[in-house]
Amino acid sequence: MNQIWASLIGVVLGGSMSYLAQFTTARQAARTEDKRQATQLAEARRAERLDVMREFIQLTQQGIRLAEDRYEAPDWSSGCTPEWLAAARALIERLWICERMILVLVGPELHRLAWDYAGAVNHVLWEDLGGPEAAWDHLRGPMNVFLNAAHGELG
Repeated sequence: MNQIWASLIGVVLGGSMSYLAQFTTARQAARTEDKRQATQLAEARRAERLDVMREFIQLTQQGIRLAEDRYEAPDWSSGCTPEWLAAARALIERLWICERMILVLVGPELHRLAWDYAGAVNHVLWEDLGGPEAAWDHLRGPMNVFLNAAHGELG
């Protein structure tokens, strides 16, 4: 009878140990998978933020070039050709959309700086500030503040 009990206890202990080992292994595997998925999600979100900031910087640069084209015309009014006007309107529309995507993907702090920078670009596109130097003076502050904050965000 003692042999039966000893055998039964051995089977119960062996089964319990086997269950515990499988449970621990499964839990560690689940934690590892969760960490891997969290890392992938963080990398994907960082890539999205980088893409939207890159697009924003490209659009602001295109806006600055359009403003320079207008300032290079013989006078401010003659620089506003139908082609220039269509390009400027299309660009500023894309710029404001991108600026809002910064709010969605990055957050309100950087969005406020992007809004200031986009507003400065919008201003130099549509308002005669007296010349390219004045336009650059108007852009320099918001541009540098935004770029420094973007660098810190992506750090």
